[in-house]
Amino acid sequence: MKNYRFYLPLVILFFVLTSCSEKKTDADDTPAQGKSEAIDYTEALEGAWTTKDRNREGQELIVTTLVMDGYIAESFYNVERKEFDHTFGGSWTIDGTTFKINMEFSSADSTQVGTSREVVFDYQGDTITFEGDDRIWTRIDDGKKGNLSGAWLFTGRERDGEMTRREPGPRKTMKILSDTRFQWVAYNTETKQFFGTGGGTYAAQDKEYTENIEFFSRDSSRVGASLSFEFGIENDEWHHRGLSSKGDPIHEVWTLREDLEKK
Repeated sequence: MKNYRFYLPLVILFFVLTSCSEKKTDADDTPAQGKSEAIDYTEALEGAWTTKDRNREGQELIVTTLVMDGYIAESFYNVERKEFDHTFGGSWTIDGTTFKINMEFSSADSTQVGTSREVVFDYQGDTITFEGDDRIWTRIDDGKKGNLSGAWLFTGRERDGEMTRREPGPRKTMKILSDTRFQWVAYNTETKQFFGTGGGTYAAQDKEYTENIEFFSRDSSRVGASLSFEFGIENDEWHHRGLSSKGDPIHEVWTLREDLEKK
């Protein structure tokens, strides 16, 4: 007769070891399957975004939002009607999934300048939605490939053969560029004045920089025009040479805001 008392402990030990091994494997696999890398929203939201809106008369408007280097400019316009509606922007920060804008300019309501606005967002890669808003923003570009991508301040102009420099202050002319979009805006944070803006698409290749104007607050007849300039980066500054929209010769210098803030 076989001695089953001898085999029974071995069988029990086998099942115990097998069970422990399976539990360990499951415990090791579960966290790996559930792991997800945290998104750096400050980097992820940079670039150009667009959506649609309507003016007070119910006419459709394009909304273009440029988010670069801690600064934002959002504009409402219609290319076919050559109509500029309004723009606003300033600096921005992110806390979790809350987007905060510190208003530096607003063409429609100067009382907004100096205030801040917070809104909760939902980021889904190439789309963004905001709490309490049924519009969907879709990505145009990520703002990382353009050799001029960033937020720039006007800091110099050549007059009569001499370069006149402008120190940063409340009176600003800022130009924000993503990979494919640009917008310039002139304003004063102290007086809350808005002086003008324009924007559209651009291309910068070799030494040639070309702007294709889609909106212009000062002169709607400029919409549809293309302007080409010679450009180059000298001592980390953008030198911009050519003819203005009025046909006057220009040589301008632009400096990245982040570089000015480091000084």
